[in-house]
Amino acid sequence: MIQDILGRFLPTASSASHGKSSPSRRSLLQAILFAAGGAATGAIGWSGHPLTFALGIAFPALWALAPSRTVAALVALAHFLGASRGLPEGASIFFGAQLTIGLGLWLAASLMFVAVHTALWTSRGGWRQPLRYAIAAVLMSVPPFGTVGWAHPITAAGILFPGWAWFGLAATAALLITMTTRLWPIAAGVAALAFAWSAFNWTLPAEPEGWRGIDTRFRFEASGQYADYRQQVSTIQLVEAAASDGARVVILPESAMGLWSATTERLWTRELSSLDILVNGGAAIVDPVGYDNVMIGVSGKGADILYRERMPVPVSMWQPWTTGGAHARLFANPVFEFAGLRVAPLICYEQLIIWPVIQSMLFAPDALVATGNAWWTGDTNIVAIQRSSAQAWASLFGLPLVMAFNE
Repeated sequence: MIQDILGRFLPTASSASHGKSSPSRRSLLQAILFAAGGAATGAIGWSGHPLTFALGIAFPALWALAPSRTVAALVALAHFLGASRGLPEGASIFFGAQLTIGLGLWLAASLMFVAVHTALWTSRGGWRQPLRYAIAAVLMSVPPFGTVGWAHPITAAGILFPGWAWFGLAATAALLITMTTRLWPIAAGVAALAFAWSAFNWTLPAEPEGWRGIDTRFRFEASGQYADYRQQVSTIQLVEAAASDGARVVILPESAMGLWSATTERLWTRELSSLDILVNGGAAIVDPVGYDNVMIGVSGKGADILYRERMPVPVSMWQPWTTGGAHARLFANPVFEFAGLRVAPLICYEQLIIWPVIQSMLFAPDALVATGNAWWTGDTNIVAIQRSSAQAWASLFGLPLVMAFNE
């Protein structure tokens, strides 16, 4: 249908004054329009506001209706690059390198998304396109391809069907698949109605009673630098202020507690010994071949490791080709018990991909906790996308949400 509409406004080969050049110009314009559509679903859909995720529903239609495999690849590339447009600046800040390094990583990160959607595209109709899109969607949700499965349209589930939980996830998956068929106008209409209802009634997930997420503004001069003594003391003061304000559970950002050691534990337990409060803070635990990015539970009585990150950021943290990087626990510890609640944890990068949150939801958590250390994101919208993604997932499953970011 999209191609028919385009054909009404574009010259045909028989009517063009330059003969064979007209089909070429038409093909080029088609490619540009489809790529622009992909860029819009990515850039607007992942703009940093949860409601805009709904635009991602259009991506499967653009992919399926593309006039060629090359154009389908351009749609996928434009969608991914649009959604992840903050990566070049963020990577250049993190690595202390020129913007060209960030641009290279930006393009490299898109390769799996583009390769999967290019390989599975087909011009044959019937059941083949929806089946192939379903395969692509699944592949981009789980390892190994899912390790860079950003900008997944299924994220719109929490916007279109808040509170529907697994039924909302299934309904969104059905809409995405239907968007690759001739019935796509019906699917688009259903999605539009669901979005209108959700936008009119939208409310952000609330924190559990007595829980408090604390955002910080600590700066890091280089990647790999962790909280020193002065930052530890400043963070403890923030916890004390929250306790005096009535909080009984405090969530701190990723890396807030720095490199965890017996000395760090003694400092925190000593300072919290006079407070009736539980603290969940991010830290790193070093071992002979690398480190774990973790959440630590601390009180005046002691400390415990609550969670080891399943998927650290590839390249900057997770470096499976060498030693010294962060461990990827992939499918380990999807929930943990803390302060009387079963908690689904998402640290930083895990908020941008699919399987960690889906796996956690299989264990019927009582709350979602999302943390991050975003000192390297600069003026980009990366943190806004992480926050809105956590809000969308919490909304889908009707869960209270606590967020804590170091920006």
